[in-house]
Amino acid sequence: MWSSQIFWKLFVASAMLVILAVAACMAIVSGWQEEQFIEQARHRLRDTAKLVREDLGSDLATENRQQLQEKLRRIGSSTDIRFTIVDAKGNVLADSERDSLSSVDAMENHLARKEFAQASHEGEGQSRRRSPTLGIPFLYYSLSIRDGDNTVGFVRAALPVVPLNEQVKSTNKLIGLVGLGVALTCLLFAYWLTKRLVSPINVLTDAAEAVAEGRYSERVRIHSNDELGRLARSFEHMSSELGTRETQLRESIERQTTVLEGMVEGVLAVDRQEHVLFANTAAGKKLNFEPDKVAGLPLLEVVRSHELRSLLQQALKSSKPIRGEVAWQTKNSLLTLDVQATQLAGTPPAGVVLVLHDISELKRLEGLRQQFVANVSHELKTPLSSIKAYTETLLNGALEDTEHARQFLTRIDDQTSRLHELILDLLSIARIESGQATLEVTNLLLSKVVRTCLDDFEERSKAGGITLKNQVAEQQLRVQADEESLVQILSNLIDNAIKYTPAGGTVTVSSHTEGEIAVIEVTDTGIGIESEHHERLFERFYRVDKARSRELGGTGLGLAIVKHLCQAMQGSISVKSTPGQGSTFAVRLRLA
Repeated sequence: MWSSQIFWKLFVASAMLVILAVAACMAIVSGWQEEQFIEQARHRLRDTAKLVREDLGSDLATENRQQLQEKLRRIGSSTDIRFTIVDAKGNVLADSERDSLSSVDAMENHLARKEFAQASHEGEGQSRRRSPTLGIPFLYYSLSIRDGDNTVGFVRAALPVVPLNEQVKSTNKLIGLVGLGVALTCLLFAYWLTKRLVSPINVLTDAAEAVAEGRYSERVRIHSNDELGRLARSFEHMSSELGTRETQLRESIERQTTVLEGMVEGVLAVDRQEHVLFANTAAGKKLNFEPDKVAGLPLLEVVRSHELRSLLQQALKSSKPIRGEVAWQTKNSLLTLDVQATQLAGTPPAGVVLVLHDISELKRLEGLRQQFVANVSHELKTPLSSIKAYTETLLNGALEDTEHARQFLTRIDDQTSRLHELILDLLSIARIESGQATLEVTNLLLSKVVRTCLDDFEERSKAGGITLKNQVAEQQLRVQADEESLVQILSNLIDNAIKYTPAGGTVTVSSHTEGEIAVIEVTDTGIGIESEHHERLFERFYRVDKARSRELGGTGLGLAIVKHLCQAMQGSISVKSTPGQGSTFAVRLRLA
């Protein structure tokens, strides 16, 4: 036992620990005891300072300094506390340790001293320092003397620190004796415990080496019921469970990898040296690289984006997540990525994880929203400006001219009707897009709906010299649609066809089937539409010829409403047109 290295290592370590622990406890108790003495002294100073302040009152200007000095000396002589009275400017008025006023007047200004500076702002102040007047350490406590809201002076109480230190030294001796006894007792116990621990340690060491070699069935031959016995049994249980734990850990890593691979957002982990640690499939698709081939490569080599690298560098310097947008050009389009960079755990941080969210579609929709607001503002501004101009003309005297007044009122009525149609169309498209429009989809006889719509436009077409043809009359097609919505779709398309077809032209409504889909076509022989306009034709407020559209009374929302109504009924609409020959709008709905 005496020659055992591990015994002496454990015993010396235990002894040092005991000595350090006892010394630390002694230091803590000693410090606490000293603080208690100081705190008691502070309470005493505060209480006596308050009594002196109450005795003096607030009017120092009327106090006789000689009487004030004598009063302080009497109070100071009855206690071991030094008292000082200072006016608001810091001049000493009286001091219990001075024999005469002349010696008091020789004292320097006190306003800059810590306890007075603190009391002037907070009403009370304290400090512990060497007195420049007496040359010994003091504990000071100062209170302001106030007259209403004004500070007229200060009263300070002070105790010398030396007596307090003597009390602390006396107490520390007692603490030292107790600590020495405790240390000796603990050392004896450490000796006994070390002997008890050393003998089973070799057994545990052999078992640990066996587990390290992968022999998890090794048994620990310790049969005691103490902690070592429990440790031996726990060690055996640990070795038998180790394989299972490894399997579970492997499965957990696989699950986490599956989750990351299944995310829509791209995830890119980078270390402090800006080398890629991990990238999921989504990140590879967004940034055009193969995720399983980039580990260990510099980020800038994998993704040549200085914007992304800048976010990474900012995140390495900040404990808070850094967020920003990064533009990334792919083969087919320009992506806008919302990137959040967050430090990985560690001190210093092990790196940064970058989460990439594609917001290109959101940006596009935001642009459409802004364009929509601008278009609505413009469409409302034109009729409102006309109405205002005509109204001002009438108010300025045109009412007396009956003929012109009637013309102006007619134009005001036209512009009001245009505003009314525009607002109704806006409300209609808003209800459809928000899903608030109630559609009652039923089995409708297509020929009946077409006949109703054409009848509504018969007089107008005759007045314009346009022939309406119904080529669905003999077909008994039934479609799944909301009757009111289908009427609105066909009426809008027929109305547009009549507007843009010159006299002598023809507007034809026909139908046929494509599998389980009914195709309803509205064909005109009008002016036609150039191909570059086809893609945007169903956007809100988009006009091929803006001047002519407004002249004919269009709001710019008709085809947008038609498209949304078709989509609401699980259908679609398309256009084919040749300039100078005419246009065909095809509505596709489900057959009943």
